[in-house]
Amino acid sequence: MKPQNRTLLKHTFRAGIMLKAVYAVLEVIGGVSLWLIPPSAMTSVVRAVVEHELSGDRHDFIAIHVLRTSKILLSSNRLFASMYLLSHGAVKVILVIALWMNALWAYPLTIFVFGGFGAYQMYRYSHTHSIAMLLLTIFDAALICLTWMEWREQKAEKRSHSAPPFLVR
Repeated sequence: MKPQNRTLLKHTFRAGIMLKAVYAVLEVIGGVSLWLIPPSAMTSVVRAVVEHELSGDRHDFIAIHVLRTSKILLSSNRLFASMYLLSHGAVKVILVIALWMNALWAYPLTIFVFGGFGAYQMYRYSHTHSIAMLLLTIFDAALICLTWMEWREQKAEKRSHSAPPFLVR
């Protein structure tokens, strides 16, 4: 791969996994919050956050969806939702750290895990028709492609460094 393409791939890959890391940390925080904070307190916090937006526009798309999602999460099995967010976020944090450290084992595992998450997200999309779920799945698919390309580059780089100088082209 040309050096400028290699640099672009590396920067794009790093940006993608950083976004994934931020999202994963937010999932962990959400899981812990859902587990520890009583539903009544959480409902009050969510209402306080979206109240200003809804007072200006009763049909604010994001505010309505945040409120609706919080009601669903708080009325459903909180323990399941909490454990789901915690495990999902923790797995992604571990994978992102390993990818950042160029651990070769993390590349195929990330492809497998994000592929599984993507399959589940598409299953959920088929029931909810949530645009956010669709966008998240598209982002995951792009990250899977970037991970595969970066994995190939990392393997080639490790091979070239470990080969005797007379075998390197």
